[in-house]
Amino acid sequence: MRRHWSAALTILAIVVFGSYLLYTEMLVREIRAEARVQTRIYAAVQQGLLAPAGGDAELLALTQIQGALRDLKAPMIGINPAGQPYAAENLPFEPDLRTAAGQKQVLLYAAHLAQRNRAVVVPGMGEVYFGSPPLAGWLRWVPWLQAGGAMILLLVAVAVLQANARADRERMWAAMARELAHQMGTPLSSLSGWVEVLSLPEEERHQLAPGQRLAEAIGADVERLERVARRFELIGRAPTLQQVSIAQIIQDLEGYLRPRLPRLSAGVDLRVRVHPELPLIWGNAVLLAWAVENLVKNALDALGGRGGHITVSARRAGPAAIRLLVADDGPGIAPEVRDRIFEPGVSTKKSGWGVGLSLTRRIVQEQHGGTIVARSRRTGGTVFEIRLPTSEAGMRRRRRWLSRRGVA
Repeated sequence: MRRHWSAALTILAIVVFGSYLLYTEMLVREIRAEARVQTRIYAAVQQGLLAPAGGDAELLALTQIQGALRDLKAPMIGINPAGQPYAAENLPFEPDLRTAAGQKQVLLYAAHLAQRNRAVVVPGMGEVYFGSPPLAGWLRWVPWLQAGGAMILLLVAVAVLQANARADRERMWAAMARELAHQMGTPLSSLSGWVEVLSLPEEERHQLAPGQRLAEAIGADVERLERVARRFELIGRAPTLQQVSIAQIIQDLEGYLRPRLPRLSAGVDLRVRVHPELPLIWGNAVLLAWAVENLVKNALDALGGRGGHITVSARRAGPAAIRLLVADDGPGIAPEVRDRIFEPGVSTKKSGWGVGLSLTRRIVQEQHGGTIVARSRRTGGTVFEIRLPTSEAGMRRRRRWLSRRGVA
């Protein structure tokens, strides 16, 4: 029904504006017709002024002027000083000035005209009452047509915006579902591999993965699935913040990704450089790990099929901030999406939905009061830089700073 309403309003708007154009064209034709009548009146006046004295040209000119005035279709009534009508033109009824009833009808209509226009006093002749030509009545409808067209246009705009908002929400839900499937894909694929290992004979299974190691690997993947579920639970509401270690988050991510790199993206070397004795920050470990992982996986996608290096580093950035970098030596960011890389729906991958980096920015800026930027490296590749405050007070100051600038 909503889609039909949008289409119906659009069609109605087209009909209204089309009718408005036709109506305007009719008014233009009427104005041109009045201009021709006025030209005839001017010509008749000139004919009478330039005619030789003593002839009938003056009378002929006055007769022509009277006929032209009739063509203007404006109602006019002449009433002498005695209060009796002596002339009536362009009335909505056929006047009969020879009878008392006809004169009364004309006088009543003259009173009606006087309510709209003050009569013209002619010395020695009485008064002339007049009304507006039909063109004036048609012009009165123009503002109403414009207001109606504007209202319909406003309704169409609201309907289109609502339709776009619904479409954006549907795309975002689809993107979130795809991102959830993508997040769960790695541990599920890994678990499938462990199931195959479990189905092997005991000797072969023991050679590939001893029992303790197999249990730990399966436990890590199960924990990973639980963490993915918690991520999507936290992204929609304000998370609980506590003091967390960026170094530990990076270390855990490295421990999970490194043995899986050959399957995720062959030929990629992951390098981790964390400055010793990094201060704790006020944040949510689950969401921060998700943000860093999104950047690493983005780098893995950029290096897919070509190999290369990914460097994750963290160090102090002044007395109250930590600077975290995720760099790769891939093809870099395409110029056409460089300024929109963090917007929802923007992706450099053909099969991408553009939700990973958008979620990362939301986690860093809105939920942790930090900043994130992306830039191309001079030597080729891309580097993402995250700055996070090291204390709750610093995070609050950062949030206020971002809010004043319309970032968060």
